Amino acid sequence: MKAVAFTHHLPIDDPESFLDFDLPKPEPAGRDILVAVKAIAVNPVDTKIRSGRGKSGPAENPPKVIGWDASGVVEAVGEEVTLFKPGDEVWYAGDITRPGCNSEYQIIDERIVGRKPSSLSHAESAALPLTTITAYEAFFDRLGIDRDGADKGQTILIIGAGGGVGSIGIQLAKHAGLIVIATASRPETENWVKELGADHVVNHREDMVAQVRQLGMHYVDHIAIFNDMRHWETAVELIRPQSGIVTIDDTNLPMPMEAMKMKAASLHWEFMYARSMFQTPDMIEQHKLLSWVADEIDAGRIRTTVSQILSPINAANLREAHRLIEAGTAKGKIVLENF
Repeated sequence: MKAVAFTHHLPIDDPESFLDFDLPKPEPAGRDILVAVKAIAVNPVDTKIRSGRGKSGPAENPPKVIGWDASGVVEAVGEEVTLFKPGDEVWYAGDITRPGCNSEYQIIDERIVGRKPSSLSHAESAALPLTTITAYEAFFDRLGIDRDGADKGQTILIIGAGGGVGSIGIQLAKHAGLIVIATASRPETENWVKELGADHVVNHREDMVAQVRQLGMHYVDHIAIFNDMRHWETAVELIRPQSGIVTIDDTNLPMPMEAMKMKAASLHWEFMYARSMFQTPDMIEQHKLLSWVADEIDAGRIRTTVSQILSPINAANLREAHRLIEAGTAKGKIVLENF
């Protein structure tokens, strides 16, 4: 099968940072399904693993296939599979402990796979799984917001709202009836988050505390940090006492906790791979949430967040997608389709 992989941790401008390979086609067993991959998306986690987070030198032998956002068609199923059959269209983010989706075929546990939205193309669908799972778990599992509107009218500040997680996060928060304050620092991302449903926009390169309070809000009920922890102290200042902040990255940066203690506020970590990595008893919740979001998309209540599509899926285009992600100016999601 065709695959895009790497053998060394290299800067993305190195032509060998990704290479085209012909690798053996895997076979499903147990609860695994074999998916013929039709489209993939690129996330910051891909760039971090490919680069080795600053490492250099040999990475993998055999070549390492990464990628954790895909849409495709079930080709074959293991003997214990009950949720899918060959021919079903599916979408998923996958399992970081197993080979990724940058290949023609991929093995994946059915419990973390959902039914693809029928109203979207494979490219439009591939933009969503990882970010959708991340935002859904961050809001509804970690912060305890009611998905179906029992917390309607509460406020949420989404820091890093123009990226992939923020883009779907805005929509999920609006679906739950929240008032969304989104951050953006450029005209194009400001327009993007407004288009997705943000009620207010503040510039995260300026004084966010002052901007939020100019909106008439001394505190906000919930905060999601979807870029990095440089804004930690701002988040702590703005969070309502006895509420919570959820974040996804930068575990190594200082996070002073005294003010959090004074407010009896909670810090939550979201890591969408935790369920598959540790084979938790509730792994199937990712299947359920992806299928629920597919229904919401098909009902016209949630839209894709794809902003750019490259074709075909090969080393050259994957290098370009990683370059755009590393530049830090992408809005929404970058997708590749067709081998």
